[in-house]
Amino acid sequence: MVKIVRVKAKKAFTPTKISGADYVINQYIGCEHACKYCYAKFMRKWYNYGKWGSWVIVKENMPDIVKMENVKGEVYMSSVSDPYQPVEKKLEITRKILENMNKSIKLGILTKSYLVLRDIEIFKEFNDIEVGLSINNFEGSTKKEVELFSPNNKKRMEALKTLYENGIKNYAFISPIIPHLTDVEELIKETKSFTDFYWFEFLNLKASGKEFREWLKKNYPESYDVISDKTKAEEYVKAVVGTINKSGVSVRGVCVHYPKITVME
Repeated sequence: MVKIVRVKAKKAFTPTKISGADYVINQYIGCEHACKYCYAKFMRKWYNYGKWGSWVIVKENMPDIVKMENVKGEVYMSSVSDPYQPVEKKLEITRKILENMNKSIKLGILTKSYLVLRDIEIFKEFNDIEVGLSINNFEGSTKKEVELFSPNNKKRMEALKTLYENGIKNYAFISPIIPHLTDVEELIKETKSFTDFYWFEFLNLKASGKEFREWLKKNYPESYDVISDKTKAEEYVKAVVGTINKSGVSVRGVCVHYPKITVME
């Protein structure tokens, strides 16, 4: 059972250096999806309630705070959680925030969950909103190992399509890109007819943590061999970027974390 920790927030919007955003809003900290490679595991440094995925901090007063705050620039929801993780279905904190938020705020949302479709009518009230689904090729035993509790990728793609059909500007966030595990070309082919634009992110090997690195090295040594070597990693990135460019899709950015964080726009 996931431990729910209820707290009071002092403010809603926090300045950020994340590419494409000026502020982030995190109504939750922690994520029930428990993706083994998740970079946000670093939050355990400050909130040590146990294994990543076993707890979620809920800022239960956030909907009220949002009423009193307004910011200029783009807001990203969310950077250290998924705004539509399972607990949201019951608590509806994200929904209440959207209802109370100034609709002139430029908002970007990213999730792995088709629960996002619940709020389509609220999305339509915003002047400028972009809603993204994080997708990859993980299936079967691999998905059970690294993304056990996240919705399957077919449902995420269906959510992307439904958003598109309802006139909501959408995007696919293809992540994490890992050699021999992520078929970027195939993902683009499957989604390009109903996706407005794309973000691409290569695996953040360092932030993925020791447990994931050891798992990858043991189960996919050929993948680990590429991304743990600077020269091979750079060659792999160039090859994938070449594939992306040939696809002709609209690209907002390509995030590369090795050997340093770089966003190619």
